[in-house]
Amino acid sequence: MNIIFMLIIASLFIAILFFILFVKSVKTGQYDDVYTPSVRMLFDDELVKDKSSDKKNKKSIN
Repeated sequence: MNIIFMLIIASLFIAILFFILFVKSVKTGQYDDVYTPSVRMLFDDELVKDKSSDKKNKKSIN
């Protein structure tokens, strides 16, 4: 029974440690993406073209 308590305490310690590291990385801007929003508008047209060409291909198959 003692081993279960030790494992619970160890897992809580590790979970709290990962949570603290995650919050620290978010606050320091680790997940800020400044490149993708500026490039996203360049690729929007390609997605629309792909969808319209798929519809044409489906019509020609039928």
